[in-house]
Amino acid sequence: MKVHIRILIYSVLFVLYLIVMGFFLSIQSKLKTDLYMTLGCGFTLFNTIYAFLVIKWKPLLNILFSVAIAFLALFLALKTSDLNLFSVNDPYGIKTAIMTNAVVSIVFWEILYQVKIRKRFAQKN
Repeated sequence: MKVHIRILIYSVLFVLYLIVMGFFLSIQSKLKTDLYMTLGCGFTLFNTIYAFLVIKWKPLLNILFSVAIAFLALFLALKTSDLNLFSVNDPYGIKTAIMTNAVVSIVFWEILYQVKIRKRFAQKN
């Protein structure tokens, strides 16, 4: 996949992360469930769809990497929001956590994509 196509896909993914965050938060408030479990399961589902559409590895690997990326990105987003990096503009760290979750997930997906490409290149040679 060419670089400009990947950048376009990651841009769409970033916007979708921002959009579905509000949707997951509204589901959490309606269901009265734990916030972290709702976000974790929601982003796992979102990442699973992405993995099957873009990465296209074996189904088990797609699901495992989706779960790992969703929970690791959520964990890192929560840790980043605790740092109070933008305390003037974002006193509770919510915007920071949302942006961090999206960016970290995209970085992990790019790492997996590079691993896939390198593995495929190594098998051809």
